Amino acid sequence: MEDTARLPLPVPNADSLPYWTAARERRLVIRKCSACESLHFMPRYLCPVCWSDRLEWVDSGGTGSVHSFTIIRRAPMSAFAARAPYVVALIDLDEGPRMMANVIGEDALSVRIGDRVCVTFEDRGDGARLPQFNRVSAEG
Repeated sequence: MEDTARLPLPVPNADSLPYWTAARERRLVIRKCSACESLHFMPRYLCPVCWSDRLEWVDSGGTGSVHSFTIIRRAPMSAFAARAPYVVALIDLDEGPRMMANVIGEDALSVRIGDRVCVTFEDRGDGARLPQFNRVSAEG
């Protein structure tokens, strides 16, 4: 198992603090607008559909499919060098929102568009956890 203690920790702000708190509890949460009922990701103060501030946090099932991905072969920071190559993907959550995360695990580099994925939480030290995804099944 690699050392994640040297990787950057999440930096919560007022809008994202509940998201990162839930991640510490191994829960993936997304925003739901009480005015228009839309679900969205990333954490923000206003609904991106109707601009209402009547938002609540709801639990996501943590499953989805790969919309797109790239394989990073040259790390942008020295902290990530030991991980290269690694996968950064756009994940379409089953609830509808799209989020960016890493696909991790032994078969991560075999990822394809349409693959089913499930959330997992990577320990970053100091109790911080980062939502990442594992492949569940290949597309097709």
